[in-house]
Amino acid sequence: MKIKAEFDAVRVLAFGGISAAYANVGVVTANPVKVFKISNNTEGDMYFSLGGAADHMYLAKGSFTLYDLNANRSEKETEYVLPVGTQFMVKQIDAPVSGAVYIECIY
Repeated sequence: MKIKAEFDAVRVLAFGGISAAYANVGVVTANPVKVFKISNNTEGDMYFSLGGAADHMYLAKGSFTLYDLNANRSEKETEYVLPVGTQFMVKQIDAPVSGAVYIECIY
């Protein structure tokens, strides 16, 4: 059975909400996430975390990264997803003075 993919609302945090402490980027996920993209449209390098307990992902200023959790999975393998309730968080490495960070999710 084929299930269609759905896009979640974009999560955004403007530069003024980003500091040296982790801050939430939008709300927690309400669906299991299969694919997500993080964009850093600021002039500062950033760390991203799933929950704020550790630095999980580094993202250079003015760049993005895409995670397809099932890209090389065979149809017989278990599907990989971020669980419902995942909270994306960001903290600065370099202080931004403009821009925002964005999280786009497909479930």
